[in-house]
Amino acid sequence: MGLDIVQFLENKTILVTGATGFLVKIFVEKLLRIQPNVKKMYVLIRAMDKQAAKQRLHEELIQKKLFDILREEWAENFNSIVEKLSPIPGDVSCENLGVHDFDLRSEMWREIDIIVSSAATTKFDERYDIALAVNTFGAKHVAEFAVRCVNIKMLLHISTAYVCGDMTGIIQEKAFSMGETPNGSRKLDVNEEKLLVEELMNKLRERNASEREITIALKNLGLQRARLHGWPNTYTLTKAMGEMMVQHHLKQNIQLAIMRPTIITSTYREPFAGWIEGFPPRTMDSIAILYGRGRLKYFLGNPNTILDMIPADMVVNAMIVAMAVHANQPNSNKIYQVGSSKKHPISYSDIRRIIVSYFKDSPWINDDGKPVKVRKLRTMGSTASFHKHMRRYIFLSKALKVASSAFGGCFQGLHADLDKKVNTALRLADLYEPYIFFNGVFDDTNMMALRATAFDNGVNLGNVFYFDPGCINWEDYFKRTHLPTVVKTFKRK
Repeated sequence: MGLDIVQFLENKTILVTGATGFLVKIFVEKLLRIQPNVKKMYVLIRAMDKQAAKQRLHEELIQKKLFDILREEWAENFNSIVEKLSPIPGDVSCENLGVHDFDLRSEMWREIDIIVSSAATTKFDERYDIALAVNTFGAKHVAEFAVRCVNIKMLLHISTAYVCGDMTGIIQEKAFSMGETPNGSRKLDVNEEKLLVEELMNKLRERNASEREITIALKNLGLQRARLHGWPNTYTLTKAMGEMMVQHHLKQNIQLAIMRPTIITSTYREPFAGWIEGFPPRTMDSIAILYGRGRLKYFLGNPNTILDMIPADMVVNAMIVAMAVHANQPNSNKIYQVGSSKKHPISYSDIRRIIVSYFKDSPWINDDGKPVKVRKLRTMGSTASFHKHMRRYIFLSKALKVASSAFGGCFQGLHADLDKKVNTALRLADLYEPYIFFNGVFDDTNMMALRATAFDNGVNLGNVFYFDPGCINWEDYFKRTHLPTVVKTFKRK
């Protein structure tokens, strides 16, 4: 029997969290474009009231260039299609998702067929209290909300492949048990983590700490707790705990699919090639921008490291196919790692070569209209060699500061410029080190099985629901699509 995904989506009611985020905007657009007869899409948006939620929906989704193809394809019907989007003021960090209107909650519990849980804070070094509230307890609240939905077919939870933390080798599509850690040093207790945040907040308030001091302390706590248990940063720790929570609090009879995308890049094809949003962008993009602007000559990285990247529209297609497959298959809970390292890998050295070649052929144009001449990007293969190299610049920065004080501030501009460059390089190295030295390949057995199931059931995997990274020509994609988009996005910000 065939699986008609477009027909499956007809007359369905879907709740989407995180819809103002990069990935889910593409999901919403695609779903409306292929099936305008979806019954309703509840869009949970952080806002004070319904009007504010509606305004954010229009400004951050509907009015975006992303929706231009939908606007053109459906012309006079466009407004009636986007009216299927029902903005709901709420917050996943609150119980009942912050939906205070009881009648509205009851309607949602009655009507919802599918939940797509994607609300997250993706900052690597987010304040621990915020990351816990959104990424961990937000996942718990979504699962609890799903349990109240009487007609729910399935829950699709968006995580990240990097919940694997310090694991190496072949990273399996395997669920975390409650309290499991990558390094196995000790059991992780989610409630204990919340208590640690509360204790630190109380101490900080007792000594009247400034907001800046509170932010720094909570960022440091998150990074310390992550690294203690074998995760590189607060984001991956709290997303891993979010996976634990959603699995623990969801009833057995509700189908669950967890999508773990790797590094998500600009769209490959739909709704058009090269759509991306937000800055600072993804891992290599920050390095590319600094290099293109002539502000980076050396960087950290193992040339042989596989950088696992996947275009956003491929992730979205995998999400939609997984929704349809799991809603029709009882007891089919799965974790899907959506990436390219197993099937179509690209190395750090290949990416570096492509970036250098791109900016030689298409140099960055400065504010004065002159092109920036780039040199070869030299790579340091260890953290120790990178920090040794940076010591001379740190020393020079300190010397300029002393000289500036001694000579009435005449070196102040030079010091400020160098200090900013040094701090940027050190911060990038600290945040991205786990990725540019990552020694793992993400198994995609479940993804391959999903593609096989879809293919066997007649799903159009070539033009409509494509998510096979094997079709990507990486050099062509980066030079013609991704890097030009990243440059434009940075210049617009």
